[in-house]
Amino acid sequence: MFRALKASEVECRINQIKEIKKENGEIRVCAICLLYKDARCDQKILDETFGPMGWQRKHAEHNGNLFCLVGVYDNEKKEWVWKEDAGSESNVDAQKGHASDSFKRACFNWGIGRELYTPLFIFFDLSPNEYYRDDKKKVRVKSTLRFSVKSIETVDGVIQHIEIVDQKGNVRWKK
Repeated sequence: MFRALKASEVECRINQIKEIKKENGEIRVCAICLLYKDARCDQKILDETFGPMGWQRKHAEHNGNLFCLVGVYDNEKKEWVWKEDAGSESNVDAQKGHASDSFKRACFNWGIGRELYTPLFIFFDLSPNEYYRDDKKKVRVKSTLRFSVKSIETVDGVIQHIEIVDQKGNVRWKK
C-alpha cells in the first residue's frame, strides 16, 4: 500500500560506541548505527497516499501507556480502519517524544517504513579526529560528526542495497 522510503527520508544515528582491543594492543573505536524515520516522514506519506483529509491521528492512554491510533478511511467499507501502538518517552522532551514515538510505531503497523526492520548490522571504524574522551575517559563522538543515507533500494519490503556516508560524502558502510 505504501511506497518504500527514499534515502532522504531515512535518518542514521550512532546508537553505540565500541572499543575493541586489537592483538597488537591498539584500540579500535567503532560506531554502531541505527536507521529510523521521523514523524514528518510518516505524515508526508499518509498525505501522499490518502490525502490530508483521508487519515486521522488520535492519542489515548491505556494502563498508564500513551498509545497513538492512526485511522485511514476505507471507501469500500465506508468506515475508518484503525491501527495503534504505544511509544516511549524521549530524552529531550518526554511528552512530545512519547506522542511522536507512538505515532511512528502506529505508522509502522500500517507498513510505512517497515523496510527499516531489515536486519542490518551497521558497524564501522571511527578515526581519531571523529571522537574524544571525556573526563571519565569515556569515548564520545564529536558533535560535528553526521551520517546519512546516500542511497537505498528495497525489494518486497527488504533493504537490498544501502550506502551510509559521512558529512563529507565518504562512504562509511554499504550493503
